[in-house]
Amino acid sequence: MSDLGFTHIALAVSNVDASIAFYTKYAQMTVVHRRTDEAIQSDVAWISDLTRPFVIVLIQSTQVEGVLLPHSHLGVAYQNREDIDRLCNEARTEGVLLNGPNDWGPPVGYWAYLRDPDGYTLEISYGQVVQFTVKDAINRVSTN
Repeated sequence: MSDLGFTHIALAVSNVDASIAFYTKYAQMTVVHRRTDEAIQSDVAWISDLTRPFVIVLIQSTQVEGVLLPHSHLGVAYQNREDIDRLCNEARTEGVLLNGPNDWGPPVGYWAYLRDPDGYTLEISYGQVVQFTVKDAINRVSTN
C-alpha cells in the first residue's frame, strides 16, 4: 500500500468515543491511530476498515458544523443483503435509521442511510459496482 490519491476525510465530532463506537458497529472500522492534538487541545482518532490506505479522521470539537446529510454521505459496502437487513433493524431500534433498506438494482444496489452521533449520514450498501466502474475507467484511460 502507498499513500497516493485519496487518503482521508476529516470530520469534526462532539464525542470521539461515541463516533468510534458507531463506525465500528456500522462501518466495520477500527482505530488505527489516536492522540491528543496539543495544538488544538483535541482528541483525534484515525479509523479504517483496513482494506486500503484510507482513514476517517475524527476530531473532537465543541462545535460541529457542516455535517454530511443526505445526499452528502459516507458509503460503506457489505458482503450480503442480510448484513444490511440486520444493521437496519439495529439502527431502527436505536433510532438512527434515516432511510431504507432500498433495492435500486445495479449499479446502486441495496442500500440504507443511517445517522451517526453528530448527524452525519452513513450509507451502508450491498451490490454497488464501484470497483468494476473504476476498473472500466482505468482500462479506457490506459488504452487511449
